[in-house]
Parts: sequence; structure tokens; C-alpha cells
Amino acid sequence: MLSEDILYSSITELGAGLRAKRISPVELTQSYLDRLEKFGPRLGAVAEVMRDSALKEARRAESEIMRGRYRGPLHGIPYGVKDLLATRNAKTTWGAEPYRKQQFDTDATVVRRLNEAGAILIAKLAMIELAGGMGYNQADACWTGPCRAPWNTDYWSGGSSSGPGAATAAALVAFSIGSETSGSIITPSAFCGVTGLRPTYGAVSRHGAMALCWTLDKLGPMCRSARDCEIVLKVIAGRDPLDASSKESRFTPPSVRARSDRSRLRIAVMKDSYEKAQREVRENFLRSLDALKRFATVEMDVKLPDFPYGAAVGTIVDAEGASAFRDLIESGRVQELRAPKDRVGGYSGMLVTAVDYLHAMRLRAPMRRAWKEMFSKYSILVAPSRATVSYPVDKTFEQAYPNINASSPIAASNLVGVPGISIPNGFGENNLPTGIQLVGPAWSELLLTDIADKYQQSTDWHKRRPTMR
Repeated sequence: MLSEDILYSSITELGAGLRAKRISPVELTQSYLDRLEKFGPRLGAVAEVMRDSALKEARRAESEIMRGRYRGPLHGIPYGVKDLLATRNAKTTWGAEPYRKQQFDTDATVVRRLNEAGAILIAKLAMIELAGGMGYNQADACWTGPCRAPWNTDYWSGGSSSGPGAATAAALVAFSIGSETSGSIITPSAFCGVTGLRPTYGAVSRHGAMALCWTLDKLGPMCRSARDCEIVLKVIAGRDPLDASSKESRFTPPSVRARSDRSRLRIAVMKDSYEKAQREVRENFLRSLDALKRFATVEMDVKLPDFPYGAAVGTIVDAEGASAFRDLIESGRVQELRAPKDRVGGYSGMLVTAVDYLHAMRLRAPMRRAWKEMFSKYSILVAPSRATVSYPVDKTFEQAYPNINASSPIAASNLVGVPGISIPNGFGENNLPTGIQLVGPAWSELLLTDIADKYQQSTDWHKRRPTMR
């Protein structure tokens, strides 16, 4: 097996080694497969290891690279996907017992694009059943059991992209693909100490991905660093005729590198996002602001436009989720789900009225206008990724930190469809990671990765490793 130093390398570093033939794609893939099989079950991070098809792809990549046919920076790089993405060579269970035997005969567009770029799919990674759409309130909400944070396995890795978070943090894969409806990339990235990028709504095709909320769902990379996220995003983004909601990439080129006047880059700190957070979360966040102040103007305590974000996103998730899984609910097979709350949550979702759903949807237009106005004044918005560190796996979420009630831009930014990135910024209680999230206007992904990269150049939190035994 290759050394841990190599397996924790960035995509850029791995790619350079592969292209220079210092690293073999077969040996690299074998090493990650061995770690998946050794540590994956302990973490509850894996739905299926794809050894046979992965090694076949690795041999093809090695042959191509040896012949000088280099496809690009992901050629020969092993990765995993959240188990809501369709794959021909493995089951796609959506994390749920009723779908344990489900298998598709096509690949999701994201998987196809990564395959065309030469990346090697080695595992389907665990997820919260049905991406959490039934209202789960415990870590043990997947047929694979609770997914655990590699830093402290008594704690949850975060949902619903729980497997991608844990697997990336533990170097079971070089990178992974997660999904977010309202926090499912940002949360596990924060809880596991990895960098996760939620793209603009429509930037990445969702063809072949399980639908929870078709007006909110997004796919994005979870990686070691912001630059890794940027590399993966450029491969998976773009218009797809199989997904009517997808758009041509319209990423705004970053201008941060060219700016000598830091006052031109204005960062808004979200009011009420850190003041009531856990002490370590708050302290780490304020230290992060000191790092950002070296190249930007930071304005404290900026209020979000005043809208009922939580109520709106809850209504939309309930209604669209119940519609997506109507057959499961009406057939009674919803009773096969693992989490007790998930067995009944779909029924309440079916009772959301058309009036309430339409009202929530209509609110999104004025929300977007107000956010556009906010971003005319500020380059990005920042807040702690989460107000606490991860939750214990043996408690419900409500029991974990009952006195913490800080605000977050997660629901609001998902409703208006803008991108965000979570990057590690320290550790809190019980040796668990904390994160800071950067949120920008639509199509500002390259600005976000540029700012995040500047932060990561001056810190080493993204290079810290959990101890795996």
C-alpha cells in the first residue's frame, strides 16, 4: 500500500505524480480500495466497494498515461460518490432499506463526466436514507448504520452526505461527490474537517441523481482543499440536455489575485451567526476573520434580508419530498426505513397544502432580488459553517446541544440558489473540527475558491489528519 502521505495528497499533487509516472494508477487505486475495506465499515461510510470495476478502470488509465494520452488533472484519481447517484457497476440504494437491491443500467451524468476525465470510481458512499427528506433526527438513519466522524468515532460525520464527508476526511478516497438540498454538503464538510463546495443551482446536472427537492437539490465536490474543489467542479459543471434545470457554466472569473486594494473585496459577517455559537466555534471563527482581513475589508454583523427562510425551506422540502416518494409512502413501505421519525414524516409532508407550497415558492423571487442587492454591496457573506461541532451518535439532534441556537445562512442561500463553500478552521469540543462557510452571488464559485485558497495558503487546518487505526 502507498504511504498515508501520498493518499492524503491533493488532486494536484496526485496528478503530478501520475503524469510523471512516479505513481501508478493501479497502485493508487489498490491503496485506496484497501483503506476503504479496512476503515469504511468502522466508520459506516461505505455502501459498496467497487473493486473489480475500479481496478479495470485503473488499468485502462495506466495504459493511457503510459502511452502519453493524458486526459487532464483527474486522470487516474480514485473517488467515491454519494449513494444517490446512479451507477451501472454498483447498486444505488439511496441509503434506504426499501431500495437495497436497486440497480440502474446507466451512469449519472456526473459519473459519466468524471469517467470521461479519467477519474476512477471506487465506491458508493453511505448517505442518510432518502437524503433526509423524511425528517430524521438521529445519526442512525441509514441501512448502513450511523456514519462516524474519523476524528472521534463517538460522533456523527454529518448528513445527508455522511459517507462522502467521512471517506474524504479519512483518505478512503481522493475526493467525493455529495449533494445538498439544505446543508448536506456544508454540514458534513464542517463536521469532518474537509472542504465542500455547493455550486449555484443548475450549475451541475442532476440527471441520474435521486430527486428529493427538484427546485433545491444540487451536486458538488467534497475535497481536501478549495483548489481541489475547483478542479472537480470544472469537470462536472455545464449544460446537460438530460437535465432541463442545468445551465451552461457561467462562472465569473475571480479577480482577487489581481486586486492590490483590499477595500475592493468586501466581506460581510452574518449577524447572529457566531455570537451564540459554541465557544470554540466562535473563537475559531473570529481568528479566521483575522486571516481574511489581511486581503479584504471585513464588515461585522450584517443582517440577512428579512424573510422566513426556515419556514419556506421546510415547506418546500416537505411537499416536494412527499411528491418524490409518494409511491413509497402510499404503499406503506416507508415503514421499512431505519429512523422511526422517517417512517411517519412523509405523511405530514403529504398534508402540506398547495397554498402553503405556492406561497413558499413565490417568496423565492423577492428573496433573490434582496440577496442580489446585498451582493451589490458585499463580495461574499461569511458565517460559521455550523454553530456546534458534530453531534454524538447516541443522542437525537435535539438532545445534543439544546442551548445553542445561532443563525445560519444555509437555508437562505439554498432557497436563493447561490453557491457556498465550507473550509476547516480549527477544532472544538472532543477533538472535532469546525468550519467557516463563504457564500457568494450566483456563479461566483471561482471567487469563493480563490478566497478559500488564500485562507488555506495561510493556515494548515485543511492538511490536518485524523488518526486511523
